[in-house]
Amino acid sequence: MTPGTDMAADRDGGGRRPADTGDTGGPAARAARRADESARAAREERRESEKERADRRWTELLQEVRVAQMGIQILLGFLLSVAFTERFTDLGPMDRNIYVVTVVLGSAATGTLIAPVALHRFVTGHRMKPQTVEWAARLTITGLVLLLCTVTCALLLILRVVLDNGMAWWIVGALFMWFVGAWFLLPAWARRVGPRQKEREGLEQRS
Repeated sequence: MTPGTDMAADRDGGGRRPADTGDTGGPAARAARRADESARAAREERRESEKERADRRWTELLQEVRVAQMGIQILLGFLLSVAFTERFTDLGPMDRNIYVVTVVLGSAATGTLIAPVALHRFVTGHRMKPQTVEWAARLTITGLVLLLCTVTCALLLILRVVLDNGMAWWIVGALFMWFVGAWFLLPAWARRVGPRQKEREGLEQRS
């Protein structure tokens, strides 16, 4: 074949290379990869034994409880020291009542958040790990509710002393709603929407 014939063949497409269609960076490809990862994670979770799943959940719960314990212990230590300051005697009856309620709530929150550790220690060796995790999770949620009430009352007491007007109630009310949304409503929404999102990703992958 002559050089002229080769050039003609190239112009006619005989020597062209196929276009590269391996683009994997589109939204559909990313959604498919996420669905694959979710499916693999679900399969791995299903292969866990009951004991392995209980151990994993307990480890995760313990890390969460440590964060909450640190916060309530610092707050309770501050509250207990307030009674020994000179300005405490200047508080009015209502502020003192708020202080007492705050200390009681803080003590209850501390005891509730430490309870999972005591529960685990007393039932260790009795083959009750799954039940222990369930009870500890309920205690942790109760402790978070008590912690929320403690923080709210502490803020109310401090802002009433600092501002000395009705703005303290509005500020504390807004912060209370923020805590409720961030600590409870957002997780509830995520639990409701999460499975639906996984289902949509699975449908996109199959289509």
